[in-house]
Amino acid sequence: MNLENLSKNKKLVLSLIFDAIGMITFVDIIWAPVSGYLMTKLYKGRKGKIGGVFSFIEEAIPGFDIIPTFTIMWFYTYVFQTKKEETMIEV
Repeated sequence: MNLENLSKNKKLVLSLIFDAIGMITFVDIIWAPVSGYLMTKLYKGRKGKIGGVFSFIEEAIPGFDIIPTFTIMWFYTYVFQTKKEETMIEV
């Protein structure tokens, strides 16, 4: 499964779908490890691994299902990270 090479728009759609699945309370036991694995496959490198651990913990703890982990990671990768790189280039 190679999710790293998807376009950013496809990753956003997948992120929204994965967050919607994560909000279903009764699938948490199965979804927690799957979401951690998918996060590491969707985003490469160190941030994918950290995101995978955070996603696993967030899904495993009851009551934290409302946090859209995949969507937050998408915004971090494609919105906030890009602005940071643009700022560094200008200096």
